[in-house]
Amino acid sequence: MLTHIATAVTAALLATTPTVPPPGSGLDQTLDANQGQATGRAVLETGHVDIGPRYRDGKWTIQIHDDHAVPSVWREPADTVLRVRDTARQPVPDDQVYAFLGAPPGTNVHVVPQTEKQGVVWIGWNTQDPGVLDAIDRGVTMSLRGVQGPGDVTVFLQSGNLGAPQVLWSSAKPYPQPIWVETNTHTHANWVFGKPGTYLVAMDISADLADGSTVSGSTVLRLAVGDATDPDEALNAAFTAPLPSGSAPAAAPAADDETSPGTGYLPVLAAGGLLAALLIAVLVWRQVAVRRRAERQAGR
Repeated sequence: MLTHIATAVTAALLATTPTVPPPGSGLDQTLDANQGQATGRAVLETGHVDIGPRYRDGKWTIQIHDDHAVPSVWREPADTVLRVRDTARQPVPDDQVYAFLGAPPGTNVHVVPQTEKQGVVWIGWNTQDPGVLDAIDRGVTMSLRGVQGPGDVTVFLQSGNLGAPQVLWSSAKPYPQPIWVETNTHTHANWVFGKPGTYLVAMDISADLADGSTVSGSTVLRLAVGDATDPDEALNAAFTAPLPSGSAPAAAPAADDETSPGTGYLPVLAAGGLLAALLIAVLVWRQVAVRRRAERQAGR
């Protein structure tokens, strides 16, 4: 019985570890320290964009890296709409493993996929700004603080070999929802929007700097989901939903963790620590039970 419990907990632990996106998926990149700062409003509906922190002249901000522009530029989230066209519509698979999406199988949802798809904006995040790399200690905490929109929003990772989905953020769960991201990381995940319409996604990114101080920034991502949704509505919308007062930091991995930064691997999730503690407790319990059984047999 204990063996079965330990095996189940080990499987659960492995399921909470996001998987490295497959090689050749466009995740290998470096950012120019002198990359330009765009001004004015923009609607991005195709190509590669990343959300990420910037650190310039002692100022920590969250911006959108527009790699579809030539040359690439940084944009202010308040002036940018990420438009998810109907080319992103997909039916929910008829598989219980996707029950976390909260929609019946066959329901059409808008999906920004983990790997780039022609005609769909490709949304990811990175911690590769040279100013950030020079300033932070080990990594950053990215926290989902709230979602305002007509349907659920779910962000999850899935390995290329059909591994189990790993949910990172879900508007159906309590906020804040922190995840830990190592330095020099570039990641893309699946973003699922339950219904077409305007979505506002509130998030924080915080970090401990190498000098021992802490920095934090907040922003609201603006998304227009579906061809019938007016991007101007997303640009002018105000986030009015209640937000939690703060964001709990995500635990950084141990200093001797051998996971490699820059691959899109997120080593720590909020649920990981709880499951790790449970696994340790089960193993200790099993060891004690084996020792007591051996003592009883020796006393006969």
